[in-house]
Amino acid sequence: MQEESSLAALSSGSYGLVEGLAVGGAMGCRLRDLGFLPGASVEALGKSPLGDPCAYRVRGTVIALRRRDAALVRVHPLEGPLI
Repeated sequence: MQEESSLAALSSGSYGLVEGLAVGGAMGCRLRDLGFLPGASVEALGKSPLGDPCAYRVRGTVIALRRRDAALVRVHPLEGPLI
């Protein structure tokens, strides 16, 4: 398996597996509430016209996150979607 990275490092159309969060407190709680839980599959869908925020599909929901927030989600890049 590839090395751990951040959600912000995923390019559009790529997939990852959430390994954990690099933040606690209110922001960590918010990210967990949005579905960024360990073991969740995530897909990078695309960027806004100016490049920030980016859209991600996690647990069947499309979420837009700013790059600085996406950098707090640790992921393992995957070759394709989990079935």
